[in-house]
Amino acid sequence: MTSIMTNNAALAALQTMRYINMELETTQSRISSGHKVETAKDNSAYWSIATTMRSDNQALSTVQDALGLGAAKVDTAYTGMNSSMEVVSEIKAKLVAAREPGVDKDKINNELTELKNQLQSISESASFSGENWLKNAATATASDKDIVGSFNRAADGTVSVTKLSVDVSSMILIDTVGAQRGVLTGAYLGASPSGTLGTAGDNWVLIDVPASTGVTTAVGTEITLDNTTADSDIDEMISVVDHIYSLMTDSASNLGAVNKRIEMQESFVGKLMDSIDKGIGRLVDADMNEESTRLKALQTQQQLGIQALSIANSSSQNVMSLFR
Repeated sequence: MTSIMTNNAALAALQTMRYINMELETTQSRISSGHKVETAKDNSAYWSIATTMRSDNQALSTVQDALGLGAAKVDTAYTGMNSSMEVVSEIKAKLVAAREPGVDKDKINNELTELKNQLQSISESASFSGENWLKNAATATASDKDIVGSFNRAADGTVSVTKLSVDVSSMILIDTVGAQRGVLTGAYLGASPSGTLGTAGDNWVLIDVPASTGVTTAVGTEITLDNTTADSDIDEMISVVDHIYSLMTDSASNLGAVNKRIEMQESFVGKLMDSIDKGIGRLVDADMNEESTRLKALQTQQQLGIQALSIANSSSQNVMSLFR
């Protein structure tokens, strides 16, 4: 039946055109954005997972920045420690030179004074972002330093932050409040530096912290020379300085181990972020080869749909010929 009120063919063609245009719009959106799941309405489950993981990746990016900051602090402390070791080694060499008969010990002492000043300068300068791991001017013992190491999400969805802890108490070279806590300001037994401290005459201090209110000085005699200094005393000084050098070597070794740990963690976090990006891509990224092929097919269908709608609309015009 032919009706001028209802054009069934045109309605069918129009419905097909609407479907084709909707699919074409979806495909064009995927091509322009590169995502097959761009909003929650596309696939709520995948969108939720991808959104959460993108947020976690942003947190991991912050962890990378924190690791970089921590590495800079460790590098600064290591540089200061290494430079201080060179100065202490030079002090030991000067003391050995003082054992030579006839040498002017007063002149050697002048050199020792300048080397000690250099040690204090290095300890004072080894600061990064307001933190100095080689000098302590606080009443309390230097506390552990924490470096943000990772961001974790457990299976139940709870999140946590893991930190790398660095014990800096043994790395303090100069302590201006509690002198015995500093490697360079503490007192050591001359005969056996690693043994129990004896009386004041038996103990030696490389850098003497001046006594003042609230300051606990190390009980010992400062390592200095003059032309009356006995060879036995110089031998004890050499033994103490060598022990100090050994302690600094241990601290430098610990800093190197921490630095290596940070480098490994930085590498792991970078790889983890790449893996998360790949995982998100598998869930929400559009296959551009598939979408481009689909776009071409839909464009062809659209053209055919337009022709079908045109034919359906023109068929009702043929009824007019019956009334001529």
